[in-house]
Order: sequence, then C-alpha cells, then structure tokens
Amino acid sequence: MTREDLAAMLGGQTTACGPARDALRSGGAFVIWDGLVPANQVTHTYRARLRITQKRGQQTQALAATVNILDQAGDALLRIGRIDAADTSWTFMLFLNATTTAVIACTAVARPNPASSRSSIDPG
Repeated sequence: MTREDLAAMLGGQTTACGPARDALRSGGAFVIWDGLVPANQVTHTYRARLRITQKRGQQTQALAATVNILDQAGDALLRIGRIDAADTSWTFMLFLNATTTAVIACTAVARPNPASSRSSIDPG
C-alpha cells in the first residue's frame, strides 16, 4: 500500500482520521501489519487502553469512538496499521477491513515529550 492510497482512505470515520492523514502526508512513518485479527479481540484491548489513558490523563483523539466502532464490528476480521507523526507527537492506530481497501476506524494517543522524560541527572 502506498502513502497516497492510505491517505485517500482516511476520511471521516473518526475525528482522528484528518490528523492521521496530515501526519502521513507530512512524512510520518507508517505500517500496515500482515495478518488478520477479530474486531472483538481488538475491542477488548482498546477498551482497556481507553480506561488507562483516562486514568493517566493522557491526551487521545477519538479513542472512545474507535472502541464503539470496533464493538459494532463484532467478529469481523481486521488489519491493523500505525502512523507515527514525523515530529513524534502522536501515534495513530488504524483499523482496516480484511481486504485493506477501507479504514474502519482511527485513533491517536499523544506521545510523551522526550525532553520531559529525560533524567535531570547529568551522568558525566
């Protein structure tokens, strides 16, 4: 799949799709993994991620909406993809149909600022 093919599939499925498309077109790295996974299995994982990010106060985009879409997909088989923003500020997770011809849902999680997570102790 090409960058432009994927960008064309990122429409209005969730509010994270537009920013994901922008990240992709701005040079963000992307991957669509081989293999299929049942939507209900992914729903369980992302429902847990929703609870964890809410508890931590971590910024997300369309995570609750994505969980709802995945829940409605039942046992349909999906492919999973990822886009990392070029500035490393966001990671977008994509859920595509089994034939990789449509994005079903998209969510994003803000990545921690690398500068703020470094130790203030100088090892030298």
